[in-house]
Amino acid sequence: MTSIATGSDLDALTKLNQTYIDCVASADTRRFAEILADDFLNSNPDGTLVDKAAFLRQIEGIARLPSLEIDDVRIRIEGSVALIHAATRFTLRDGAAGRGRYTDIWAKRGGQWIAVAAHVTRITI
Repeated sequence: MTSIATGSDLDALTKLNQTYIDCVASADTRRFAEILADDFLNSNPDGTLVDKAAFLRQIEGIARLPSLEIDDVRIRIEGSVALIHAATRFTLRDGAAGRGRYTDIWAKRGGQWIAVAAHVTRITI
């Protein structure tokens, strides 16, 4: 993992990033709902912008992924905002392989980090 942040905020964001990825892979919308802000927005690979409820429905519709791996993780903290960039490699339930990149934006609200936005890009293999 590459990072330009240090300390307890970095530790917290590293764990939250892994939780976020685990929630995608396992379609755990209950846990996901806990780490997403009520005003969360996601930019999908097709260009649509969805709110928290629609995003959770999307995750539920994908169901469990056989594999989802991340690398090239970069965490940057700018005051009460953090950006996490990473690359993904995944396998869908139908066996199709894919890869992409994501950027998640986190805000420290009430002393806790919470995801406020995400942008997902898929790379055609």
